[in-house]
Amino acid sequence: MRAGKGVSLRQLGERLGWDWSLFGKMEKGETLGGPEVVQALDTYFGTPGMLLALWELARADHTQFREQYRRYMELEAEATSLWHFAVSVLPGLLQTPGYARELLAAGGLRGDELEHQVDARMGRRELLDGEEPPPFRSMISEAVLRAPLRDVGEWRTQLEHLLAMGDRLDVTLQVLPLSVGPHGLMNATVMFLRLPDGRTVAYTENGYRGELIEETCPVDRLQRAYDAVRDLALTPVESRKFVLRLLEERPCDPST
Repeated sequence: MRAGKGVSLRQLGERLGWDWSLFGKMEKGETLGGPEVVQALDTYFGTPGMLLALWELARADHTQFREQYRRYMELEAEATSLWHFAVSVLPGLLQTPGYARELLAAGGLRGDELEHQVDARMGRRELLDGEEPPPFRSMISEAVLRAPLRDVGEWRTQLEHLLAMGDRLDVTLQVLPLSVGPHGLMNATVMFLRLPDGRTVAYTENGYRGELIEETCPVDRLQRAYDAVRDLALTPVESRKFVLRLLEERPCDPST
C-alpha cells in the first residue's frame, strides 16, 4: 500500500509523526508495532479496521486487543465530533511524549516496547491534526491536573501543551473542580463519538476494562450525566486560567 501510494518510508514517518525506521522494521517483519501505530496506518491508507485485524491475528493474543476496542477505533476514525471526560489521566489525544512515557512506564513497559507504545500514542494525535479535524471537547477532572509527573520539566511541557490545544478553534477544554463533589461520571473515563449517520456511541473505560456502548438508551443516560457534569465545570476561559495557575505553582526545572 505504501508503494502504491508512492511515498517513501521517510515520507510516511513525517506524515504520521513516527520515526520512519519503525515502519521499515514493520515491513521487514522485525516488529509488529503497537495498536495505535497500526490504527494510524489504517487511517492514512483508508483501510479502517483491516490492518488492525491483521495485527490482532499476528499477535495471536485476543486478550491483548479486544474486539470492542478495535471496533471503537474504527468508529473513532469516522467520528464527526468527540466529547470526552477524563477521570484519572489525560486523554491520549492531548498527551505529550513525556507524559505518555511516564504513564506507560508506570504500567510496566520498558525498553523498545515502551518507546514503540509512546510513538503509537503520539500517532493518535493525527486525528486532530488533519485538514478537517473533528471538533473535540474534553472535560478534565481537577484530580488529573493535581497528579503531576515526577519530571517537573515534562509536566510543565504537558501543561503548556494543554494551553496550546485549548487555543485551537476545534478543541474545547474544561476543568471540573474537585469542589463540585460527587457526580455521575466519577467511576470511569468516557468518550462519545458522533458518527456520520447521526448516531452517537460511547466508550467507557476504567483501570481494568473498556466497554463500547452502541445501544441508544444507555448512551442517552451517559449523555445526560455528561451534560450535568459539564454544567458544573469551569468555562473554557476559567479553565485556561486554572492551568495557568498550576504553571505558576510548579517551580521551573532547575536543570533548564
